[in-house]
Amino acid sequence: MEELIHGLQKLVWGPGMLFFFLGTGIRFTLRSDFFQMRKIHVWLRMTIGSLRSPKDRRKTEKDHSISQFQSFCTALAATLGTGNITGVATALIFGGPGAIFWMWVSAFFGMMTNYAENYLGIRYRYKDQEGRWVGGAMVYMERGLDSRFLAVFFAVCCLVASLGMGNMVQGNSMAKGLETAFGIPSFMTGTICMILVAIVSVGGVKRVASLTEKLVPFMSGIYFLGALIVLAVNWQAVPGAVKMIFTQAFQLKAGAGGVAGYTLGQAVRMGIARGIFSNEAGLGSSVMAHAQADVKSPEIQGMWGILEVFIDTLVGCTMTALVILTSGVYQPELYLKQISRGIEPIDGTTLTGQAFAAVIPWGEQFLAAAAALFAFATIAGWSYFGEQTAAYLGKEKGAFAYRLTYILLTLPGCILAPSLIWELSDAFNGMMALPNLAALFFLGKEVKFYSEDRQILKPDREIH
Repeated sequence: MEELIHGLQKLVWGPGMLFFFLGTGIRFTLRSDFFQMRKIHVWLRMTIGSLRSPKDRRKTEKDHSISQFQSFCTALAATLGTGNITGVATALIFGGPGAIFWMWVSAFFGMMTNYAENYLGIRYRYKDQEGRWVGGAMVYMERGLDSRFLAVFFAVCCLVASLGMGNMVQGNSMAKGLETAFGIPSFMTGTICMILVAIVSVGGVKRVASLTEKLVPFMSGIYFLGALIVLAVNWQAVPGAVKMIFTQAFQLKAGAGGVAGYTLGQAVRMGIARGIFSNEAGLGSSVMAHAQADVKSPEIQGMWGILEVFIDTLVGCTMTALVILTSGVYQPELYLKQISRGIEPIDGTTLTGQAFAAVIPWGEQFLAAAAALFAFATIAGWSYFGEQTAAYLGKEKGAFAYRLTYILLTLPGCILAPSLIWELSDAFNGMMALPNLAALFFLGKEVKFYSEDRQILKPDREIH
């Protein structure tokens, strides 16, 4: 079973799938004439800039919708997490500094993939008998492609990924970090986390959104502030770190202290894979949150999707990478020797903690606390993603059974999450992309982009 799951994981996250991820983003980038770069002033004004407008997009009066800002925070809560801390360090350990450049490439094109996903999510969503929005990648697969099979396949993969990657893996990382840094027993962390998850999840999307709109700005602000302090102290090393990222991104074999260095293939594969793991562009997961937004135009919500990837990867992951590269704790020669001898190198969380501790007193404790907030936000966000797919498959009974399972798995996940769970959930996390990328390929021609000439569009037709 372990060999089967390991083989499945390697297949899902292999070169072929990474090519399709990148190709999808390139397609929408070319179709939009590089909208994410050419119209950066537009999507920033329509998202962050709109929070100061008379119609505050942080609030909504509708009972069964959440505000545009809340939907953005809920989606960002599910992506900001181990990918920004552990994922970046892992990319550096196994792919070298050049991997960060390819992570940027993945995010640059992924911004338009996320735009397309959320555009289609708003276009094909519909209301149930109680007036609640029903939306997500499975909805545009069924109603846009007329493929119930793809929709169910996506929903099942999302359920498994939410229980593993969204819950148990996050909880285990949080509990281990708090136990190492503060001596808090994993059982205590798991019990408290389970109670909090129960309180949040039973309140539905309104309560999840209310939590994430407060937690996401706070936790990201604290983490970014800590990173800026480290970079300010090591400011002289920043230009050298940036140069290292660019120069090693294209070297066929970068030498590292007399031993064989990182290859170009390693840098590309680790950078793109870790970038997707962090921002989830192309997986279709965040569409569940964006589809609940109080918005009429799919273009506007698509721009919130662009901002989501921008903050998660181009800001968050970049700051983590620079902190590690400038702190003096990064030792590529040692990692390469260990890898070549079959020895497990330092884990990503520990490496990032050492980087913060090199400058900030109690740096490892600071990182453990920040990682705990990130992990809990991810657990809260994924609880809603999974519940939406469970409701799609089994209506109210399915949603209730899923909610109960999700809550009960939180405690054992914090105490024990075997590597088999990590690999299985990682494989299903990637398998969500199979039907989603197929849907984006066939429905991509329906995606439209903002133009000053025609302003913001409403859907061409109502989907019933």
